[in-house]
Parts: sequence; C-alpha cells; structure tokens
Amino acid sequence: MWHVSCTESTRTLALSDPPYENYFYSDCHSASQVIVTSPLGDSNLTIIGPRLLVAWPAGNSGVVAFFAPQNRINGTLGIYLKNSSIGKILEPIYETNGSKEGNMNATVGIKGLIYFNSSAVLTVPILGSVRTIRDFTEGPSLLRTEIQSSNIFSSASDGAEISRIWLDNTTSTQLSFTPASLDGSPSGKSIVIDRSTPNTTLQFGPGVYAFSAKFNYPQLEQLSPQKVLNPASQGLITQDSDSTNSLSFLSYSNKLLAGAWRFLTYFGRDSMISLLLLNPVLSQGNGSAIEAGIAAVIERINSTDGSVCHEETLGDYEISFKATYLWKQENVTSTAPQYDYKMVDTDFFLPIVMKQYFVDSQVGKSRMSAFLSQQPSVDPNNFNLTYMQLVTIATRRIMTAAAPFAAPNNQTKENLIRLKQGQTVGQWRDSEYGLGGGRIPYDVNTALVPAALRAIGALARNGLFSDEATWSTVADQYAQVWEDSTLSFFEVKVSEVNAKSRLASYKTASQFAGPDGSLSITSDVLYYAVALDGNNNQTKVEVMNSDDVFRHFLLNTTNQAQLTMFINQTADHLLAEFPAGLYTSVGILVANPAYGKNPVYAANFTNAAYHGTVIWSWNSLAMMARGLELQLDRCNSAEKPEFCSNQDVGGKAKRAYTKLWDVIDQNQQYLSNEVWSWMYPSQSEGFKFTPLGSLPPPPGVNPTESNIRQLWSLTFLAVRRNLALEK
Repeated sequence: MWHVSCTESTRTLALSDPPYENYFYSDCHSASQVIVTSPLGDSNLTIIGPRLLVAWPAGNSGVVAFFAPQNRINGTLGIYLKNSSIGKILEPIYETNGSKEGNMNATVGIKGLIYFNSSAVLTVPILGSVRTIRDFTEGPSLLRTEIQSSNIFSSASDGAEISRIWLDNTTSTQLSFTPASLDGSPSGKSIVIDRSTPNTTLQFGPGVYAFSAKFNYPQLEQLSPQKVLNPASQGLITQDSDSTNSLSFLSYSNKLLAGAWRFLTYFGRDSMISLLLLNPVLSQGNGSAIEAGIAAVIERINSTDGSVCHEETLGDYEISFKATYLWKQENVTSTAPQYDYKMVDTDFFLPIVMKQYFVDSQVGKSRMSAFLSQQPSVDPNNFNLTYMQLVTIATRRIMTAAAPFAAPNNQTKENLIRLKQGQTVGQWRDSEYGLGGGRIPYDVNTALVPAALRAIGALARNGLFSDEATWSTVADQYAQVWEDSTLSFFEVKVSEVNAKSRLASYKTASQFAGPDGSLSITSDVLYYAVALDGNNNQTKVEVMNSDDVFRHFLLNTTNQAQLTMFINQTADHLLAEFPAGLYTSVGILVANPAYGKNPVYAANFTNAAYHGTVIWSWNSLAMMARGLELQLDRCNSAEKPEFCSNQDVGGKAKRAYTKLWDVIDQNQQYLSNEVWSWMYPSQSEGFKFTPLGSLPPPPGVNPTESNIRQLWSLTFLAVRRNLALEK
C-alpha cells in the first residue's frame, strides 16, 4: 500500500445550514462531501436525527450512518466534527494496493474526527449509492435486503468497521470508527458490536472517534475553478470562492452534476438551464465547461426516438436496479448506466443551449464542426452515430411534436404538449403535487416549445441540418404560432370580489398568521395556470406561479397587446406580498394557491412541499431577474415594445425589477441553496427563513431535504443587477 500526493492545491469548503453542517474536500484524486446532522432545540425530531453522511460524485456513491441516543430520549444526542491536531476538519484517503476483488482502482475517500456528546448507537448504516440513501430518507424508510444483507461488521483494536462488496462483486465500500484522543475533548471508548438484535448495531460511549469512509470506484476528472471559468471571469475565484468552489465540485470533464448531496449525477434539465444562465462566465472551447455540459446531453440522447435524457442511474444503485428488477435470475452484474427519459421539457432545452453556443458565440461557431463530428463514448447504443446525427434525431422529434398545433386552424388544447403516458411528472416541478396533477404544463407549451423552435431556425440558418432545408424557415413559422396562441389556454381571471373572498378563505384554511392581502386588491386578478387537466377533473390547475420566467428569459414576443398584459401581470405578482402575490421578504415564491377555487390547492401547495409556497433560487430569483432584465432592455432597442411607452406598465415593470433585486440582495446567504422555505410566526416577526427539510411535508408526501449547493443555484455568479434599468 502506498500514497500519492497531489501537486495541485486542495479545495475545501464548509457550509452551515443548521441542523445540517456541510464540508467539501477535493484534490486531484477524488472529491467528497460530508454532511453532519445534529438536532437543534426546536427541531422536529420525527424528521431530524443524528446522522453522518458521506457523498462522492464518482458513481453517485456514498455512505450514511444513522445514530440514536442510548438513553432513547430523542433530541439528547448531539454529534459534531472536530478539527484534527493539525487543524484540519477533513483529510483525504488515497490507497493503491493492486487488485482487490479483481478491482485495480485506487481506494479513495475521506477521514476526520467525530464527537458524541453522550452514548450513541449506530442503528442504520447504508453503504453504496446516494440514490439508495435518498430512497430511504425520502421514502417510507424501507431498507433493501440485497443491500443491507451484504454489510459485514468487524472489529479492529477498540474500533469497528462496516464493509460491503457491491453487487458488481468488485467494488467495495468501508466505513470505520476508532476511539481517538484530542486535546480538550474526552477520548472515545471501545466500540461494541451488538449482534443480538435482528439488525447489527454499533455502540459508542461519549467522546471523540476517528472515522473513515472509502471506496474503490473509478473517479471523475474534476474541473478546477480556473478551468470552469472563462478568462474574463477568473477574478470570481477570489471574489466569491464559496460559489466558484461549489461550481467546481459539480463540474467534471465529461458532465455537470446537479447538486450536493442528493443529486450528484447527470440531470439534463439542470445542466442546460445552468449553461444558459451561467453562460457569461463559463469556459468555452475544447475541454471547457460549456462543451462538457452540451456533450453530456448529446451522449445520452435516445437514438430510437430522439428523447433527451433526464437523469442517469449508475454505480451501485444501477446494478441493484438491474439485479432486483431486470436480470436477477440471470445474475447479471453489468455496470452500464440506465437512462431516464420520462420528462417532456428536457427535449426542448437542447436546441436553445446549442444556439447560444454555436450561433451566439464566436468560439462556439469555430468549434461547431469538430464538436459535432465526435462519436459518443457513454451509451453503447449510440456508438455508431455522431453527435450531429443524434442532434438531428432529437430535433426531428421537436419539429414533429410542434407541427400539429402550428397547422392552420389547429390551435386546440388537444394539440398541446402533454406529459408522457403513465407519468405524473414531466417538467421541473417534478414532485407529486408539483403540477397539481396537471397533464399539460404551462412552461413547456408557452415558452419552451417556441424558444426551441426559434433556436432550431437559427441553427439551420447557420449550417446545421443540411438534410432538412425547410427547417430554417418552417421552425420560425411554427414558433410564431406557439408564441401567440398558447397563453390563452392557461389564462385565469378572478374578479376583484372573488379574489378578496378567496384570500380570506385561504388565510383561514392555511392558518397563515399574516394579513390576507385583500386590501391590495383593487381590480380583477390575472395570472396563468401552472398546468391544464389537473386532479379532481380540474380544467386548469389554478395556482399562481413563477413560470412566467421562461417566457421572459427565452422569448422576445411581438404580439404587443399580449406582451403588455403579460409583463403587467408578472409585475403585479412580484410587487404584491403573499398571499396576494408571490413576494416574501425571504424570496419570491414559485407557487401561490390562494386564488384557486378548489381547497385541495391550499392543502397540497404548502410551505413544506417541494414545489409549494417555497423559494427556488434559480427560478423565481435568478431567471426572473435575468428575464425581466432582457425584457426591460428591449426598451433601449430600435424595435421598442409598446409596454415601454405605457407609463403604468413600464414603470411597474421597473419597480418589480427593483423590488426583486432588493430581496435577492437581502438574502445573499441563501442564494446557492437548492430550495428553501419560511415560517411566519407573527405579524411583528414576518417571514423567517426556514430549511425546507426541517418542516413536516403535506399528508401523504415524504419529507424532502434541500441540497446545500445546487448547480443552477450558482447562477448568480453570472446574473447581476443592472442599475441602469431602474432609472
């Protein structure tokens, strides 16, 4: 066994989000995230318990150890990481010792010191995949026998180790603890392995213990902050080391990862939205962050029907899935990834991202031919094709889907884009009640389809799709119809009288402690439903929402009356405080069910629901800010839209932009989080930031923990306030 030192500097980051403490470590060998959860005095103990979790981007892998107090009094056990004698909270593991179980990969991982304030029991360990851990923490807390039965408990000196060979029979994961001494802290006691219960446990006395977590899976090539950012943006590395190190942790030479810790794998939508918003600061050219992101999407296209991959499943979870559901009888242990194509929105982002790089960027233009002539190396089903062939297949799918609605006199609801058969999700609001059961999503139909069509037309006019000569004009003709004729299907208008009544009813039903906002209602309320064909035979899912952002960010529409009305209603919602609008002092909400006729909206779209009355940084803050900026900036162009000259609407839009940026600036410390929520204890206290995972979810829904860092929540590296537009 021997160790190899990295010549480049290591990258560390510590982020606090009580009751979660997050630590990141990266070097030339591997990357690790450690999350320690310790209940607070006001924590909901049915959700929050002591936990040590280690997550690795390679293979979306990880380990977790759940602890409980030996005295069985929940809330009395606290666990914390301690600095080592040399002042480091975490140190790397890198071991190369030849073939182990036929595996030639180096063993990598992380080690540190953990402190227990009282006697503890390690009740549940899970070793292998982050996805398996997610299924346990966010599901019904069921353990998978084929995973847990392969855990091996062994003692060494006064310590204990839990190890497991993956279902591929070559990869192994180990988690170990040993008593340690540290000046100023009591030493840990000998660890007892208790095999008397059906599930073996480890028993710890109070004190300090050394822990290590390691595995021998092939590692990814991480992009350093210097390689992720373009030359003009290198200054961000010192100006915002938190965000740039987080971006680096999620950026690799062959793909971008969605978030830490729960989504340390490829997600197509997340990658492409991030590329769109982060474009001004990302590196371009061969080996760049932009090309890594685009290539990852193209590599995973379904060559049979042109669908773009939403998520990949790989590593131990992928093997477990096959062994459990597909090939168990044949004992197949293939490690080839599986791909999820259930989303409908992801298809439409690809041409938009490609147009931004290969048409709008001079570097992209120069790279287009060489880039698109590459052959895939990820999905064996695509090995005999080129990137250009895969892109053409995916584009043809879009053109075919868009054609019926764009045909003369054919603008009917039946021709709008729907979720795929048998699926309950299909766009970014991909939780159980995210669309209220809706089948026809607002964002896809009113923004993504026409934006994709505009992008296809531009790409075709710049040399792509030579075999489809008509796309250069037909795509724009289709786009015009989709831009002009889709909004009306989703329009919701509530009379002033009904609006005030519904706000009062919502305040009572939701037990909201603040004012109902009815005094701010002086006219009818206009907004657009989050989806059509919802649960309980709802023609429209009448939930006010933030998905106007896609139209503002991706389109420059030309129907002047429609555009003026659209800008006006968005501004109204940003200026009005919840529940009358979407504004809160901790951010802009992505949903507001207060105006919906059906009481089920208030029950399902809550401040504890993943896509309820909560704040998503990338959507209702970053994209909203950039989208409004783009629309207001049109007022400085030669073809000035009519809303710019409308003193009421234009002025209101500027006030909304200013108020939006004010709330962004006031909540800087949360902007890189995936999603967060709020509490409203009293009118004197107002809205208070609250981690989403600390709140009990709606009935029938499992709790969801937010990622401390999400790829698309790092977009404020590129999205900046434009003070000139506020004058």
